[in-house]
Amino acid sequence: MITIAIPTYNRGAILVETIARLLALEPRADAILIADQTRDHQSDVAQALEQWSRDGTIHWLRLPEPSIPHAMNEALLAAKTKLVLFLDDDLIPARDLAGAHVAAHREHDVWAVAGQVLQPGEDQESFDEGGDDLEFHFNSDRGRMITNVMAGNLSVDRARALQIGGFDENFVGAAYRFETDFAMRIAVAGGAIWFEPRASIHHLKLSTGGLRTFGDHRAVASPEHTTGDYYFALHHVPHFWRYAARRLAKNVLTRYHAAHPWTIPGKIAGELRGLALARKMHRKGRRLRTVPPDDGLRAS
Repeated sequence: MITIAIPTYNRGAILVETIARLLALEPRADAILIADQTRDHQSDVAQALEQWSRDGTIHWLRLPEPSIPHAMNEALLAAKTKLVLFLDDDLIPARDLAGAHVAAHREHDVWAVAGQVLQPGEDQESFDEGGDDLEFHFNSDRGRMITNVMAGNLSVDRARALQIGGFDENFVGAAYRFETDFAMRIAVAGGAIWFEPRASIHHLKLSTGGLRTFGDHRAVASPEHTTGDYYFALHHVPHFWRYAARRLAKNVLTRYHAAHPWTIPGKIAGELRGLALARKMHRKGRRLRTVPPDDGLRAS
């Protein structure tokens, strides 16, 4: 019924710990697929992954280059179940996480279910949600229909996800907003997304590996952290240049930059480079996946 898929990059012991926790779920997932973009693991981590792979406990998919949307698309294509649950590689799951996702799909007949995400120091809270789903609180204790998701606790109907082309691989680097773009394309295609607080995880948010590999977004001149938001806005925001100007001001005129003024030129350079790259990719068009002709895929 459901495959757990974990995109991972430059994570070691925590990945092994996360897999062990997922193997203890009740009920367990039908399969665990690791979309591994790490070039070399430490020997103990590699040994654990190799053993689990040999005995069929996990499907270990090795990928040559880091890309979150690409890894998730590869997992979608490799999965054999109706549902695919994407999870971060550094988390503590609720014991019935997989079962809660399956139940939410059955109860609400949706294309995707976003689970509750508790960041370090957070507890679940009651919010009077309304307005812009871009600011949705994923530690909410209330189930509802939404138009935004977090990819670190997201289950999808595999057929429906591939029907809309999966995740856009033009979202590069930290791939900011790629999951929100995916959610909005679900809505355009006529699908719905349910937020399920019972499907809960504690996100450990490690300071190394994963997205943290791309450095501190406040100080780097690289476009890795900025391109995604501009690319997202080009597709989904009516007044793009107004949005771009607000983003630039919001991300440069901060307390951090006031206290560290030497980082401002690099930050502005990163924003402008990200803007230029986003416009270039937007002109070329989306990079979506097509279903192989022998997949036998049927939307359900």
